Amino acid sequence: MGSELPGQFPDSVPFCDLTRSQPIPELMAAARDVISSGNFVGGDEVARFESEFASFSGARHCVGLSSGTSAIEAALTAVGVSPGDEVITVSATFAATAAAIANVNAVPIFVDIDPGRRTMSPEAAEAALTPRTRALLPVDLYGHPAELESLAAVARRHGLAMVEDAAQAHGARYQGRPIGSVADVTCFSFYPSKNLGALGDGGAVITDRSDVAERIRQLRDHGRSPGADEPSVIGRNWRLDAIQAAFLRVKLARLPEWVILRHQIAEWYEKALADVPLTLPFAAPDCDPAYHLYVVRCTDRDQLREFLAGQGVMTRVHYPYAVHQLAPFRRFGALDSELAHTIAHARECLSLPFFPGLTQSEVAKVADAMTDWADSRR
Repeated sequence: MGSELPGQFPDSVPFCDLTRSQPIPELMAAARDVISSGNFVGGDEVARFESEFASFSGARHCVGLSSGTSAIEAALTAVGVSPGDEVITVSATFAATAAAIANVNAVPIFVDIDPGRRTMSPEAAEAALTPRTRALLPVDLYGHPAELESLAAVARRHGLAMVEDAAQAHGARYQGRPIGSVADVTCFSFYPSKNLGALGDGGAVITDRSDVAERIRQLRDHGRSPGADEPSVIGRNWRLDAIQAAFLRVKLARLPEWVILRHQIAEWYEKALADVPLTLPFAAPDCDPAYHLYVVRCTDRDQLREFLAGQGVMTRVHYPYAVHQLAPFRRFGALDSELAHTIAHARECLSLPFFPGLTQSEVAKVADAMTDWADSRR
């Protein structure tokens, strides 16, 4: 998806610079505490993080896991998805969403998105139901919550589970509540570039269902219940490392501040790009997005991206494909004709530089370059 050509532009605007917002002294202290404890897998640090993240999310339970992908796999298994079951999801996402469904030997059924929210269309989801459908798996793409109440109503009408992929939505709110208050299980990734990122891989689920939380705790530790030596089910090694939990505790305390900064940067972009012929991100009235990414749409996306690179503005594309078109997923038989909004989005989406620590002058440089591009085409 392109390189940043380091050194070519001394005043370039990076797409993401994680070094600007790392609370390094606190992270170093957290690492020393874990090393001194000698407890590197599970233990108090993981339990404390789970309690703090559950409280932050307004959930009864949090279970730490090894990645966002393992979180989805564990959640699907815990709500009863079995081999051959169908799980309705979207093709406008990272491939891991659909891979998690396939990894539990279920069948991903791809439906179209609402072009405004860029998340699962409840009408398309209900139209895709069959007797084999077991669950809905909406994605809060770029940190914007899906139409969760409408999707939950579909699930209730048809006796389905709902698992939410909130891998990009840490700190988002839906109808005034923290994300995770609607679905049976909500899944998070703590990949380093996320709004709440570890210094390595990590993930978690939150849920109000005690049975689901207990099942996932078994699954993550080779099928063993907490405190047991022998497995009661066949499980996996999906544990969250103690040192990553310690890092996440440090950064969770900063997350509200970082979300505010993301909103501020989004406002700068919205004002600076008002006269550029683009489709800017839409925030639904019932949502307070987390703004994991700032993604615009442009009909000449590739030409714009090339122009920006020439001006020292680094961009990315999230994502340059619709998942159902990728070779591993073609066997599931989704039709382009039924996913028109998804395909159009993949063709036009462009992610601009966006991270806590990005300055207003850097946003202005991005906007000036985009204005120059627009002027050159008039």
